[in-house]
Amino acid sequence: MAPTSLDLTLDAAALTAALVDLPSESGDERALADAIEAALRPLPHLTVDRYGNNVVARTRLGHAERVLLAGHIDTVPIAENVPSRLDEDGVLWGCGTCDMKSGVAVQLRIAATVPEPNRDLTFVFYDNEEVAADLNGLGHVADAHPDWLEGDFAVLLEPSDGQVEGGCQGTLRVLLRTTGERAHSARSWMGANAIHAAAPILDRLAAYQPRYPLIDGLEYREGLNAVGIEGGVAGNVIPDACTVTVNFRYAPDRTPEEALAHVKEVFDGCGVTEFVVDDHSGGALPGLSHPAAAAFAEAVGGTPMPKYGWTDVARFSALGVPAVNYGPGNPHLAHRRDERVDTAKILDAEKRLAAWLTA
Repeated sequence: MAPTSLDLTLDAAALTAALVDLPSESGDERALADAIEAALRPLPHLTVDRYGNNVVARTRLGHAERVLLAGHIDTVPIAENVPSRLDEDGVLWGCGTCDMKSGVAVQLRIAATVPEPNRDLTFVFYDNEEVAADLNGLGHVADAHPDWLEGDFAVLLEPSDGQVEGGCQGTLRVLLRTTGERAHSARSWMGANAIHAAAPILDRLAAYQPRYPLIDGLEYREGLNAVGIEGGVAGNVIPDACTVTVNFRYAPDRTPEEALAHVKEVFDGCGVTEFVVDDHSGGALPGLSHPAAAAFAEAVGGTPMPKYGWTDVARFSALGVPAVNYGPGNPHLAHRRDERVDTAKILDAEKRLAAWLTA
């Protein structure tokens, strides 16, 4: 079956709507990857490669500098917010409008309309960003074809509300388990309550004072929080097991090893019987002092901000490619049922990127 057609002559706002109307929840991105590949292959100035549901297109003009423009093509699950809807105020509503099909639309428009950029360009469209780190398509491409991601600077078009956001914080998720002994709740003294045993963990979290470090002029904000708790057998049974899920969002001046050591130290003496790392992705320093990053920030304007959430700038940083976040969506609207994006921000992002690449 022929892939759904994407019309790259549409402006970036209309193209965003077309992308939203082609659903691509994490794990189900093939149709969109097919459409992106089919739209890019006819462009004579690009070499197009594909690995799984990840599409990479490159110019080969022989410039001294190569810039990567990257974005994930998956979304969180649809919440009755597809197809897209454009309101009278020029706001586009729908799943992925903010995170991050508006950014992908800008990538596609630059790929189609800037055939002779002042720097060589690599466009990266990848799957499975919204789920576990081991499924991330950018990571798979980095492992299988690291040469496809070689470059001097990268712009990740994650939602940043049209502002440059430097680096990203790391994220560590751990499972803290306590144990007890089952008993009938009518004779509770014969058992040991594992849920009660988790109280010191919660007390330690409630008393925790996070750091707000200043890095390259940007203030990051750490946070250590319980994001889940599970325990219980039945309404008349003293539970013998409890698990508290804790998420640590840490500033990029900590290495992953330092972050893990810090969390272990925080919960030392809390009666944890099992400490399990469930997911861990390191952060990325802002790198705004790098000449390419500084030139980009100056070209698009505004005041650079820190990225509090984790993004794939960390993967580029690990590859030795300095990277920033810059996209039209407002990150506060990501993943919501009322997810939306101001179409003026989409058009402005395309305009500013094109100007930087053609000046």
